[in-house]
Amino acid sequence: MALTSLCVYCGSRPGNRPEYMAAATELGTLLAQRGITLVYGGASVGIMGRVADAALAAGGKVIGVIPKKLDAKEVAHQGLTELHVVDSMHTRKAMMAKFSDAFVALPGGIGTLEELFEVWTWLQLGYHAKPVGVLNTVGYWSDLLQFLDRTHDEGFVGTETRDLLQVADTPAAMLDLLGRWKAPSRPQWVGPGET
Repeated sequence: MALTSLCVYCGSRPGNRPEYMAAATELGTLLAQRGITLVYGGASVGIMGRVADAALAAGGKVIGVIPKKLDAKEVAHQGLTELHVVDSMHTRKAMMAKFSDAFVALPGGIGTLEELFEVWTWLQLGYHAKPVGVLNTVGYWSDLLQFLDRTHDEGFVGTETRDLLQVADTPAAMLDLLGRWKAPSRPQWVGPGET
């Protein structure tokens, strides 16, 4: 697929390891170099701010979407190509999805997890046909990925659904994976009488 925009979910904190901010810098720079617009949560702090700053510094286009309630707390980035201040988290997530060809989660907290699982669920149900991935910087997502394998092994997540989540260890590998991704021919949920 031709990847022209990427929604990045990530922390409004920097995390405790320098590799997290380094990966955000690398991803933002690569997005600009490849002509891919960054779509993200609009903050100027943490990993969110770093990925935006890197994309902008490399000449890229950056679209931020932030709810009014978080405008002050997450410190909305005032130097973006576009900044949309919206009324709710629901509106924020819908707008970010509308602007994006694909989704990737960098290290982050419960907000990042919630956004990741929502767009993955939307993909499973056929509400969109865009790739979803996690950038597993220094193994940040490894425990979660192991748990997701257990949800599969225990019969709660089908193979097709589990395989929808793309995983890469570096920003370049992630962008390559997303660019090669092919949408499933049909939604992946289990219907009545199926196992």
